[in-house]
Amino acid sequence: MSPSPDLSRILPRVLIVSRRTVRKNKFVDFVGEYHLDLVVGYGAVPVIVPRVAGVHTMLDSFEPIHGVLLCEGEDIDPYLYDAGTDNDKDGLTPEQLEAVRRLHPSDAAVDHEKDSIELLLARRCLERGIPFLGICRGSQVLNVACGGSLYQDVDQELPSHATADAGAVVCHMDYADYDGHRHPVRVLPGTPLHEWFAESLGGEEGDEMMVNSYHHQGVRRLAERFVPMAFAPDGLVEGFYDPDAYSPGEGKFIMGLQFHPERMRKAGSDEFDYPGCAKAYQEFVRAVVAYQAKLAVVRRFQDVVTRGRSAVTAAVPKLSHDMEKQRKVLVRSFSLAKNMYFGAGDTTPAEAERRDLDAGAEFLETVAAALSSQQEKRLKQMGATVRNASGYLNSRLKVSEDREAAARALMGKMSAAQLSSLAAFYRAMGSICSDVLDAKLQPPSTLHE
Repeated sequence: MSPSPDLSRILPRVLIVSRRTVRKNKFVDFVGEYHLDLVVGYGAVPVIVPRVAGVHTMLDSFEPIHGVLLCEGEDIDPYLYDAGTDNDKDGLTPEQLEAVRRLHPSDAAVDHEKDSIELLLARRCLERGIPFLGICRGSQVLNVACGGSLYQDVDQELPSHATADAGAVVCHMDYADYDGHRHPVRVLPGTPLHEWFAESLGGEEGDEMMVNSYHHQGVRRLAERFVPMAFAPDGLVEGFYDPDAYSPGEGKFIMGLQFHPERMRKAGSDEFDYPGCAKAYQEFVRAVVAYQAKLAVVRRFQDVVTRGRSAVTAAVPKLSHDMEKQRKVLVRSFSLAKNMYFGAGDTTPAEAERRDLDAGAEFLETVAAALSSQQEKRLKQMGATVRNASGYLNSRLKVSEDREAAARALMGKMSAAQLSSLAAFYRAMGSICSDVLDAKLQPPSTLHE
């Protein structure tokens, strides 16, 4: 049987939800290969989550999850962000919605299963600090998951488009030139996006660059936790991130990009338009790797704790029935002897109690065999004292009507040496029992190696 794999060498897992299309009259799930190439190229394993009915109920089976990348897909159900409901004061009219569906038939459809899967994954990332990168629709899912809202159609709802301000209107999708289409965005200083594209910004165009996009929806209200990184000339947010959850080297990465950096390549080539185009994926995977390392540390600690508990549990001996019975007799013997010494003369030792006292004396004499000669002699004297005292008390107290007076009288007749021995006996008894018990419960020496 082959040995178990070294989990510390297994590459981190990035979940990517597929999109559904129709091919030869059958549904087919797919993920854009550019995304897969970049994730693999930077050192992670893409795990495709199929957009199949019921998958949203079995996401635990995809653990461990070290990162989530959500990319393109159909429109998000507007009811998930209150659009088209009684709470929506700026929603589209039925006529406008019908016009959008005719113009964007493949994108305006709603895929409820994909919505469920991706929103659950996004929220899991937010709750557990799992690195998350959203591209295009993925950025919209992230915003909705955090309480933000969307324009159902940018051309119909964005103010600059609605007023036909020619200087501000931006074409966010071009069916005739899907790969070659570009529009400008302004990148905000002090953001990760600006850092990635720094060498391509700051020229004659200032902090502007040209990006590829393919969408008819976008962020209307950005969730409070996010900070924008880029805007299109029409005011649409083109990128955002959570500054409190961004530190790739520490496994922190929560970001959404409305444009497609993976598609920004020169015509007829795989060369990127800008050196910073692949940075989103590179830093995302760096965070994924760091997150996996953090999980490994936590799991190693948990394993150590679990093994330690198991070792301690195994090392503690369980007394047999006979040993447990003997232990109880000894405890009772010492308790009776203690009561005798401290003046509990209202209790007359019965025959059974005398046998218990004898058992205690015998135990002390047996333990003495493992002690020094001086300790042995002392303990035997204590055992004899217990026997003698118990026998003497028994013979005297049986005929006495005043038990307490008789017991105290008996103690009064005992020599100072006898009383001193009894007092020392009880002090030694506690110490001896503690040492013997510790020795019996001491784990094997191999556990400390």
